[in-house]
Amino acid sequence: MGELAAIANVSKRTIDYYTALGLIKAERSKSNYRLYSEDVLLDLTFIEECKKLHIPLEEIKRKLELKKDGKAASGTVEKQILDVTQQIRHLHTEISSLLPLIQKLDGEEKNNISKKLSTEGLALIQSLKTLTS
Repeated sequence: MGELAAIANVSKRTIDYYTALGLIKAERSKSNYRLYSEDVLLDLTFIEECKKLHIPLEEIKRKLELKKDGKAASGTVEKQILDVTQQIRHLHTEISSLLPLIQKLDGEEKNNISKKLSTEGLALIQSLKTLTS
């Protein structure tokens, strides 16, 4: 578990907590040690990314289940799209409120932030293009 925690950049306590919630699962060795697959590492990364977006753990659990199931009812997909759309609107509002502050920054800082926002914006646009094609 320590190795997984180090690779995923989370604490052992976090792994225990996620295991208790059923977000991740460990296999057991013959000597009862926990064994984690590469999929668990991917799930941990996904969980941490979702947490950065302030997505509740119950919602993250639902997303993981959908991801593993591979198929979803159209109502579930529509709900996910609605959730993502709300998050995009919220982020747009947050960025809009930051723009006056960004304008007041010096050239180098302003440039760095603009590049970061442009990169993230392009990634979002690419995702949306993939979704609609």
